[in-house]
Amino acid sequence: MQSERRRIAVLGSTGSIGRQTLDVVRAYPDRFEVVALAARSNVALLAEQAREFAPQLVVCTGDSPDLQRQLDDTLPGCLRGLDALTTAATHPAVEMVVAATSGLVGVPSTLAAIRAGKTIALANKETLVMAGHQVMAEARSRGVAILPVDSEHNALWQCLRGERSSEVRRLLITASGGPFRQRTLDEMRNVTPAQALAHPTWRMGPKVTIDSATLMNKGLEVIEAHWLYDMPYDKIAVVVQPQSIIHSMVEYRDDSIKMQASIPSMRLPIQYALSYPDRLEREGTALAQPLRWGEIKQLDFDEADLERFPCLRLAYEAGRAGGSAPAALVGADETAVNLFLSGAIHFTDIAIVVERTLERHNIIANPDVEAVQAVSVWAQAEAARVAEELRGAPVPLSHVDE
Repeated sequence: MQSERRRIAVLGSTGSIGRQTLDVVRAYPDRFEVVALAARSNVALLAEQAREFAPQLVVCTGDSPDLQRQLDDTLPGCLRGLDALTTAATHPAVEMVVAATSGLVGVPSTLAAIRAGKTIALANKETLVMAGHQVMAEARSRGVAILPVDSEHNALWQCLRGERSSEVRRLLITASGGPFRQRTLDEMRNVTPAQALAHPTWRMGPKVTIDSATLMNKGLEVIEAHWLYDMPYDKIAVVVQPQSIIHSMVEYRDDSIKMQASIPSMRLPIQYALSYPDRLEREGTALAQPLRWGEIKQLDFDEADLERFPCLRLAYEAGRAGGSAPAALVGADETAVNLFLSGAIHFTDIAIVVERTLERHNIIANPDVEAVQAVSVWAQAEAARVAEELRGAPVPLSHVDE
């Protein structure tokens, strides 16, 4: 059992995963110590967290003039800028980095933490989707553990623990199916942003919620699983489990299947990653409700439909193409989702915009982080041009940056 408190840096501390990570720390103050906190622009919450946890280092990466004035008034000792994110990730007192920033901005700090020998609790999808080839190579060469925080990958990790990879037949990533799992393509065309944002199970930010409605989110998880578990794409499947009780499964060559189940809560996978290899006693905490089988009246399973949810197909295709294709996928999807949320395109146009952008991309075989970033920026702009063609009228560029 771990005796001393594990010293952590929380990158993205004011976001959903960051806040829930700090809930875990509150529940187990004798097990975890917050050494560094980093956030982008929510200075008020960052200051509140800093007062509560008294970290050695506080970082704010935002750079607007108003934010700078607010920082001077609220957190005068706070380090600023993206370079400071790496300072937090490589702080000498930090043992584990919770990488919960959004977008590609988290990749350089995660790579720096790996090179500094820090354990990574990974919650940033783009890190592996766009730069998995580089991140995992660095981690393997330095013997650094990448511990997944996302509920599906955390579930796979738990199901694989103690097993030989040679005996795995398939990884089965579960999906709720989102709010439109039983609708036809024609019915989905005219859904509104409000309808798409009404996820039946999880409460997430708007981008992730729309990605869940299109199943793009699940496609990105397929690419992540490929890198995390060194598994070919034809051995990774998506299964719809609308109650979100079974978080993922592993099928073995003897036809047995291991599943990880719990009431939907991100605090449990966060806790497992933070405390690994220990499991912490739940008694006395209010992090999540226990699963009582007598209250679970039904568990449904279905195969994911690639025709009704083409974004999942596109993610598989980009993953198999490799190189910079996933970076183009992520960039195009970013623009397409923003355009849908602003009312500029239909829900079903998201997949069309992404597919046409990918068709125009010249894949770079082994891109470095700078090339990945450049491809993502190109794909965002190209997706806006595709959307203009679909509409037959210019789309305001401001939509791309919302």
